[in-house]
Amino acid sequence: MANNSYSTRRSPSIHSNSMGDMESDMSSAEFATYTVHIPPTPDHQPLEISIESTSEAGGRTYMSNPMYSSGNNSTMSADVKEKMAESDLRHRVGAPANQSLCSRHGCNAKGMSDDRNVGLVPCDCGYKICGNCYRDIIVSGDGMCPGCQQLYRNRDLSELDRRLSIIQMSNAMNDFDYSGISLEEKRDYGYGNAVGLGESFDGNDEWSASDAKQLLEKQWNPLTSTLNISPVIINPYRILAFVRMLFLGFFLAWRLRHPNEDSLWLWSISVLCELWFAFSWLLDQIPKLCPVTRAVDLSALKERFETPSPRNPTGKSDLPGIDIFVSTVDPEKEPPLVTANTILSILAADYPVEKLSCYISDDGGALITFEAMAEAASFANLWVPFCRKHDIEPRNPESYFNLKKDPFKNKILPDFVRDRRRVKHEYDEFKVRINGLPDSIRRRSDAYNTQEEIKAIKRWKESGDDEPVERPKIRKATWMADGTHWPGTWTGSSPEHDRGDHASIIQVMLQPPSDEPITGRSNSNSLNLSEVDIRLPMLVYISREKRPGYDHNKKAGAMNALVRASAVMSNGPFILNLDCDHYVFNSEALREGMCFMMDSNGEGICYVQFPQRFEGDRCAYHNTVFFDVNMRALDGLQGPMYVGTGCLFRRKAIYGFDPPRPEEQKSCCSWCFGRHRKSAIASTPDDNQSRGMEEDTDDEKMTKALVPKKFGNSGAFIDSIRVAAVQGLPLASHPYAKKGRPPGALTVPREPLDPSSIAEAVNVISCWFEDKTEWGQNVGWIYGSVTGDVVTGYRMHERGWRSVYCATKKDAFRGTAPISLTHRLHEELRWATGSVEIFFSRNNALLAGPRLKFAQRVAYLNIGIYPFTSIFLIVYCFLPAICLFTDQFIVEYLNVTFLVYLLGITITLCLLAVLEIKWSGVALEEWWRNEQFWLIGGTSAHLGAVLQGLLKVFADVYIVKWTSLMIPPCTIIMVNLVGITVGVFRNIYLPIPQWSSLLGGVVFSLWVLVHLYPFAKGLMGRRGKTPTIVFVWSGLISICISLLWVAVDHPTASNQIGGSFQLP
Repeated sequence: MANNSYSTRRSPSIHSNSMGDMESDMSSAEFATYTVHIPPTPDHQPLEISIESTSEAGGRTYMSNPMYSSGNNSTMSADVKEKMAESDLRHRVGAPANQSLCSRHGCNAKGMSDDRNVGLVPCDCGYKICGNCYRDIIVSGDGMCPGCQQLYRNRDLSELDRRLSIIQMSNAMNDFDYSGISLEEKRDYGYGNAVGLGESFDGNDEWSASDAKQLLEKQWNPLTSTLNISPVIINPYRILAFVRMLFLGFFLAWRLRHPNEDSLWLWSISVLCELWFAFSWLLDQIPKLCPVTRAVDLSALKERFETPSPRNPTGKSDLPGIDIFVSTVDPEKEPPLVTANTILSILAADYPVEKLSCYISDDGGALITFEAMAEAASFANLWVPFCRKHDIEPRNPESYFNLKKDPFKNKILPDFVRDRRRVKHEYDEFKVRINGLPDSIRRRSDAYNTQEEIKAIKRWKESGDDEPVERPKIRKATWMADGTHWPGTWTGSSPEHDRGDHASIIQVMLQPPSDEPITGRSNSNSLNLSEVDIRLPMLVYISREKRPGYDHNKKAGAMNALVRASAVMSNGPFILNLDCDHYVFNSEALREGMCFMMDSNGEGICYVQFPQRFEGDRCAYHNTVFFDVNMRALDGLQGPMYVGTGCLFRRKAIYGFDPPRPEEQKSCCSWCFGRHRKSAIASTPDDNQSRGMEEDTDDEKMTKALVPKKFGNSGAFIDSIRVAAVQGLPLASHPYAKKGRPPGALTVPREPLDPSSIAEAVNVISCWFEDKTEWGQNVGWIYGSVTGDVVTGYRMHERGWRSVYCATKKDAFRGTAPISLTHRLHEELRWATGSVEIFFSRNNALLAGPRLKFAQRVAYLNIGIYPFTSIFLIVYCFLPAICLFTDQFIVEYLNVTFLVYLLGITITLCLLAVLEIKWSGVALEEWWRNEQFWLIGGTSAHLGAVLQGLLKVFADVYIVKWTSLMIPPCTIIMVNLVGITVGVFRNIYLPIPQWSSLLGGVVFSLWVLVHLYPFAKGLMGRRGKTPTIVFVWSGLISICISLLWVAVDHPTASNQIGGSFQLP
């Protein structure tokens, strides 16, 4: 039976009940308590983050590690373990007056000393510094003494650690309070249940006419601007593209008129390949002719939506809500620590807290992911206020603490050093707990399984039956800390607890925050948060129901489940989609995306696509050219493609609605069901009043009957569609906003999250909900393709929507997944396979409707065709070696006309590359790496994708593995090396060497080898990892090809010209 968790507004607990018990539980005030086990660590010093509503009874409440319990009817809560008086706290800030303190600004720790309490100074100037500050300067800083600004002479930390080890060990033992340690500790997870009122704007202030007019003009400044590429660059670029097209035409015409009579088969193959390359280049070049650059004005966004005005006297944020989706499947391939860091960066994003909600989709239903998210929710109570207080960037703790720069630069608050050190210590403990979850869950499950087995054997022995009874078998379950089964996937496969067969789970980790800011208090044992808003956005864990016999549609199905669940829980008009290994690198990225959506002409934008950036990319395979050249160029047409992550969607567009048109005042239902039908559910109450509340016509009744067949049978979800559509509109006061919303409409508090909403959310993520609906066909993420993300964006463009490419000055998001040759080939195989599927489906751009612009159609057509280039590319890469083997060339002789055309094609290609680099901003090295990988991918992954795609489309067979992808490039390298060797030795044995005729084939082969050099370098760097079968098959194929033209005869051979070939 499906599980869900929901929060009550009466207590800070989060309650969870099965659907079967929902009715009885909703009428009862008693709920079970849900907690989670985490092993205590003596070094862990939890922090108290107090708020105004915290009870005070002479002492300070101290929350330690939480104890988690679980079950189908469970609740999450945290109980107070103990109370400690203020005077009993061991960890104090500062040191006695008679001891030397650290002289660094903002740090009052005790200076370095040895075991005899003799002060240590690492610099001759006598500048006193503590051990932690000294390590920060040596490891993360510039290594210079803060006193004399000279480099430390001895920067070896080993000797310092040896001298300080004894005193640090004794201090640690003395500082730690063991009085409260027990086998199971508890810590409050902070669900935002406290209430605190901040300063409010005086609504009685009088606004003069001039002030109101000036403010109004300032508020309606444009949020975005489109900057066209300089004509000095773009006009020559277009002219060169046209000139190169002419050269290609003349070159191909000359090739067709001058065949090589001595080797017609070689000539025909080369001409066929060149014709395809010219066609492929044309498809790739046409969409690049209109690139644009966009800029946003964050100050204008703040003026329009977050500044006091006559229509919004309180100055509360009028921005629409955003629901952020993070998806994960396998905790072994996607480590929970990486996912937890992504969640922390989202919770700390610079966006109104009450307007932000985060949903984590665990499609594997793993307990380790669930408990890791609970830990992340707990640590967020410390990390998020710390980021807000000190303006931390980036807000991913792992990336922040690993920055290779001075962390104290431009930090003006005097307590930053102490705060950072404390948070760093807490984060280290957080990582220990996350990394220890697998062992903790395994030990717990083994203990409970052993206990259950003993009980079963005892009952079996006590049965007392004379007849022999089979020994009872106990299922090896995965247990939660309160002694109940985890309703998701178990470690050992079991019916109803498998990755493809488990109940639905919804757990609200962090409740929706209050509408008013809540500030913390000054605390000598923790952080001074007296001026910091400590509220956290809502965080929800979701694992959709899976049952045998239902097609779960992988990631697309999980995303559609999140769309429906979030609609009935928070219903943000906009949705941000992130992979679990892509974190928020720029905390203002959400605001920059909203500038496009909320601009005067932003109503027709379906999504804002951010570029993908990766850190730790040693191989430079992050595909910068695709994003900064191709995607920026598409931005000048109908918009960039959706690439699967880092994309801000308009919820209305995901529902399959058509974009608004000035000549048609249509509602959401008319967008969905046709132009001439009247609105049924998407019109606003004001529209209904203006029409006099007319009775439903037959068309309207039919439309209402069709809505459940399109979206599913959920009244709460259908009601949320109109609300999201209206809230996502730009403000109506601007003259260009035809159907806007009134200013201040989103400043009111949102409705509380009640049990009925959670129960409905469980209903809409059930495995049967999509049956006989249009989900995955015309609504939501589209099913049926490996690259469903591209198809989803294509469907929106086909309806007439526009998209925007947002390349921020500072990277919006960054991926932390390691990028390697194997990983990139895997991705290339998946993308190319999806492209082949698109080409042979109804999503082929040739079949698109008239709303898809011509250049945009060409771009999508190129997406479906480019994998087939691999067939011609592989053949063309073998041609140089064949020419050297046969002593023939693709042309009969090197004509001057042929060389002129070839030189013109090459020069124009180089000039186009230079201009692309100028208007896109990519580096020359990145452009060259992209060219190299085009050949590597074209001769490996793309060929495998063509074979796999054809087999999948026509025979539903999957056979291609990653080891097979490496055989063609290896074979090409070996054959070309053998060909060069054969050609050189043939000329050596010739009485009159023909070095000029050899030059063309050798240059041709070297062009291929230079492009495949990164591939060969990657193989050599993977000794012991590349399967031996790759080299064996490559060598065998190379030998077979070489033996087609065997042995060079010696010059003394009769009637044979030295170096000629003959078959054995």
